[in-house]
Amino acid sequence: MTSGPADDPFDRLGVRGTPGRLLVLTAAVTLTAVAAAVVGLTLPVRLPADDPLGGPARFGIAVAVLALAQFARLRFRSPAGMVSITWGEAALIVCLYLTPAGWLPSATLLGAGLAWTILSLHNDRRPALEIVRIAASLAAASALAVSVTTALGRPLLSAPTPMLALAVIAGSVTYLLVTAWLGGVTVGLRHGLPIGPPLLAALRGKLLMFVGNVAVGLVVVALLELDPRWLLLLPPLLWLLQQTYRYRLRSDQERRTWRAFAEATAALNQLDERGVASAAVTGALTLFNAELVDVDVARPDGRWHRYRGDAGGQLVDRETGPPEQSEQDEHELSRALSVGAAPVGRLRVRFPRSAPPTARERDAVAAFGDALAAALHDAATHHELRLVTARSSYDAVHDPLTGLANRAAMLSRGDQSLRQLSHDHPVALLLLDINQFKEVNDTLGHAAGDQLLRLTANRLNALVRTGDLLGRLGGDEFALLLTAVPVLGDRAAPMAHALRQAREIAERLAAPTEVAGVRMSIEVSVGVVVAAAGTADLTELLRRADIAMYQAKEGGGNVAAYDGARDAASTDQLALLAELREALTVDDQLVLALQPAVDLATGAPTGVEALIRWQHPRRGWLNPADFIRPVENSEQLGTFTRYVLNKALSVAAGWAREGLDVPISVNLSARSLLDPRLPVEIADALRRHQVPPHRLVLEITETVVMSELEVIDEVLATLRSMGVQLAVDDFGTGFSSLTFLTRIAVDELKVDRSFVIRMADSPEAAAIVRTTVGLAHELGLRVVAEGVETAEQRMALAELGCTSAQGYHFFKPMPADKIGAVLGSLRDSAESNVFRLRADGAS
Repeated sequence: MTSGPADDPFDRLGVRGTPGRLLVLTAAVTLTAVAAAVVGLTLPVRLPADDPLGGPARFGIAVAVLALAQFARLRFRSPAGMVSITWGEAALIVCLYLTPAGWLPSATLLGAGLAWTILSLHNDRRPALEIVRIAASLAAASALAVSVTTALGRPLLSAPTPMLALAVIAGSVTYLLVTAWLGGVTVGLRHGLPIGPPLLAALRGKLLMFVGNVAVGLVVVALLELDPRWLLLLPPLLWLLQQTYRYRLRSDQERRTWRAFAEATAALNQLDERGVASAAVTGALTLFNAELVDVDVARPDGRWHRYRGDAGGQLVDRETGPPEQSEQDEHELSRALSVGAAPVGRLRVRFPRSAPPTARERDAVAAFGDALAAALHDAATHHELRLVTARSSYDAVHDPLTGLANRAAMLSRGDQSLRQLSHDHPVALLLLDINQFKEVNDTLGHAAGDQLLRLTANRLNALVRTGDLLGRLGGDEFALLLTAVPVLGDRAAPMAHALRQAREIAERLAAPTEVAGVRMSIEVSVGVVVAAAGTADLTELLRRADIAMYQAKEGGGNVAAYDGARDAASTDQLALLAELREALTVDDQLVLALQPAVDLATGAPTGVEALIRWQHPRRGWLNPADFIRPVENSEQLGTFTRYVLNKALSVAAGWAREGLDVPISVNLSARSLLDPRLPVEIADALRRHQVPPHRLVLEITETVVMSELEVIDEVLATLRSMGVQLAVDDFGTGFSSLTFLTRIAVDELKVDRSFVIRMADSPEAAAIVRTTVGLAHELGLRVVAEGVETAEQRMALAELGCTSAQGYHFFKPMPADKIGAVLGSLRDSAESNVFRLRADGAS
């Protein structure tokens, strides 16, 4: 809002900025008041012949009484500004007794005009037009009140009687309603608001004082009739009554203010910037009855955005520059918004000209600004978290160099595509490897190698058809899953189609191109495998395609089809399963390797993971990667799972006898969850070994969430109801990490070692670890970091709030006969702060 020059006569009068309809109302009320005053002065007057005062004195007394009533005002804030309530009804009743009724409109016009002029010069700084409107409104109200009263009785110098009291009460009610109505209309015309709310606010604030005014007026009339000397007792009583009014009005207003403040700050609880800023503008307009509210928001990229609302309820927003540090006037409050040293924005509240802010409102704006700053900061943090989560989810399933699906996404999406096809529908997998890629890297540099990979990915992407799945597996290997293989009577047709596709792709890729300024041709070797969708998962298809690809390299051609007769691994796996059946019947081949997890603050043991190893009599030591996959795809999975659980619970029972209350974790295959008898078998094993259910932690992978079978949800729900704990292994590597937590209620998240190892060098990996730790804290879950190998990694995890970790930095997996002593030592030597671990120089 702007104002004209100081010497502008229209500005001094208050015409500039005043709505035209309000000017019309002011003119109409003024003409009415003047007409009523003139008519009232021309009416015949009947004063007693022996009147000791005389007409001029009585008129002067009326002017003084009516002016004094305006001085003794109480004020409260409303949407229109400060509303004043006065002793007008009491003065009206007294003047009706002392002065001829026809003189009151002119006396009111003079007295109210004089009082409001003095008040404006001293305090309010109201323009002349508004003083005229106030005085004219009161005079018009007096004229109507006089008309009602004289129609019912003759109050001039008359002794108070019940009928006369009713007459002056009726006039007082008329005076109250007319002044309140004119005030409501003024608010509506000035601010474009409905007249109802300000009218009700004025009546509610005036009700108690109105009753007191009528009582005081009648008491004064009675004392004048009885003996005027009794009036000397009234000033102290009137002062006490005024203080009572003031306290009651202030109490009501503060109660409404605090209620509005609580509602306004509660509304700030939004998750996005626009929601917070819109709620702040709306809340500040209501809370402070402001004319204008600006919320300027500082965004992380350095830009500013302004949200503006006015008393009419209109909200607009736009990009803007940083708010200027301009000097505030007495009608405006501005507060910089910050959280700590970080600037968040600025709040600006513009108050009506007739109601500049008080000290109490300055404090309220400061408190509201602090709440708004915190809400805007939380919204910005939530936005950044969403971006990091989205980026982490994207990075988890995409190759950062080419943008294609990575190995994890290729496996999960490929298996999903296979499940959606009928069991006997043929599919083909093409595995491509760039020939002489190492030579390109060694000769032209890694940047040239990256350029070659991106070029290959772009060309492959252009050849992909609807329904196909393309991904980069790592290095110079690409995979293409073809699901639209034609189904013909000829059993050789699917392979013939896949080979044609592979040769066409090899030819397209071989088109000459330029890499790092060198013209070359991209030669690839392609392994092709065709199978029915229900006979193998994508991992098995990739294994077979890998064999075919190396056959293509060895044969000197570009393309080769998978030949099962030349797949030595398949028969070897059959032999391995037979040997495993025998190993499950003895007690010295399948052994547990136990790795403790420790509290990063105290060094106390928080759990132990049971890892299975196979001491094969012919093959030597075998890690799980060498035999777990065949086991999971065989009928021996149930027997194998029970075997590992019994060994783990037997060890845990031994710890209990030694006074060690440490949970043990066992990895559980996703396929094991398809067995509805699993919870019963686990409950029986816990009972036999006398191990409490909460001491067993079952680690499951995110691939569980891919299945929509109800049996998995039922098995997991039963295990949780038994008290068995669930942990998510390798969290963050799947493409559905967050979705997983909405489906399955778990107790623990295990951060995958690939992210922990790359924390120092990869901002993306560090962001995933930070997000996972924060998410676990928000959900009330434990979080364990896997694969911690250095003290720097341990310190970084501790700073992020990670509570537990395991890895070679603490302990390597160890035999069951040694773990008990280690756990006892950790428990006994755990300190209250940071535990010195062996890698830090402790003995």
